[in-house]
Amino acid sequence: MGPHRILLLEGIHQIAVETLEKAGYEVQRELTAFSNSELIDKINDFDAIGIRSKTHISKDVFEACTNVKAVGCFCIGTNQVDLVAGNQFGVPVFNAPYSNTRSVAELVISLMVSLSRKIFDRSKKAHEGVWDKSAAGSNEVRGKTLGIIGYGHIGTQLSILAESMGLNVQYYDVIKKLPLGNANSVDGLNDLLATSDFVSLHVPETDQTKNMIGAEQISKMKAGSYLINASRGSVVDIPALAEAIKSKHLAGAAVDVYPKEPKSNKESFSSELQGLENVILTPHIGGSTEEAQYNIGIEVATSFIGYLSKGQSVGATNFPNIDVPVNDSGHRLVNIHRNVPGVLGEINGIVSKYGANINRQFLSTDNSVGYLIIDLDVKDSQSLKSDVVALPTSIRTRLLS
Repeated sequence: MGPHRILLLEGIHQIAVETLEKAGYEVQRELTAFSNSELIDKINDFDAIGIRSKTHISKDVFEACTNVKAVGCFCIGTNQVDLVAGNQFGVPVFNAPYSNTRSVAELVISLMVSLSRKIFDRSKKAHEGVWDKSAAGSNEVRGKTLGIIGYGHIGTQLSILAESMGLNVQYYDVIKKLPLGNANSVDGLNDLLATSDFVSLHVPETDQTKNMIGAEQISKMKAGSYLINASRGSVVDIPALAEAIKSKHLAGAAVDVYPKEPKSNKESFSSELQGLENVILTPHIGGSTEEAQYNIGIEVATSFIGYLSKGQSVGATNFPNIDVPVNDSGHRLVNIHRNVPGVLGEINGIVSKYGANINRQFLSTDNSVGYLIIDLDVKDSQSLKSDVVALPTSIRTRLLS
């Protein structure tokens, strides 16, 4: 059996390649996204696949991937992957929930200042030869109120940076979160919208967050306030936002993510927000810094190594998490099975049948699957594995030495 083969798509940072190759893996790195048909055609040549936001892995891809053992999203979001299907087919999905939080938070800070000073509009005029030197409509951000919707990894980082610049910070989250610094939690979304000079969105893409900021919510925002969305493109009703800018209800907006985005830099981009006054449009670059991509590359590549070489599933978003030490001797049996009664007894019966000695055993389950790791000493490890594979409850089984 040769080294693990990894497919990395969408120009994932070179550090991921170096990290995986240092672990003895073979890596194929592509600069573009793959379509579903391309994935289905090529995916079983690899043990794991790494993607960013443009490659979508649906249920039919998981049905076809008999060899792929893990998927890595080299970003924060995992909405481009059918997580339920991955779980059902025994494929854990890893992501990088921490590595680009600083980059996104810094971008939002820069967008707040730019909107408050109308920097982009005045820069455009200067490029066109127009000298628009005026204090009218320009304000400091100090003393203003920032409302953060979604107080997670990015929201809390933004909260700290904003407070250090003299902003008053308040936040709303559907989950009760303790504040950092002097930030205040508000009880309802409408309360936050009505009392914030800047509203910044940091929520995941779910059925509950789709168009959560529409015409009704925008109408409740303070007149002359600003909206910033660097979370997910489905969260804001773009036509409603465009209308609020045109009517001057909002003084400006900054958008980094969109309901429909180009699949590559070669495709054109269009939005109802183009050409509007004091509207900053950026091409989904919240996490696009060298530092963030470097850290993401290391984080997800390390998750691949931990899972493929040791069976470690810590950080998987759709899968039981198990943190296991290195197995210094003997064999490690890794089994994913349907979570029904009696499976552990059946597998331990097979282990007993072959006279194996169990050194350590780990089990974690969710509603659908169980994840079992057994460190054991046994002579006929391949036959033991074959018997476990033959169990009707088994989904995937590996034998690690």
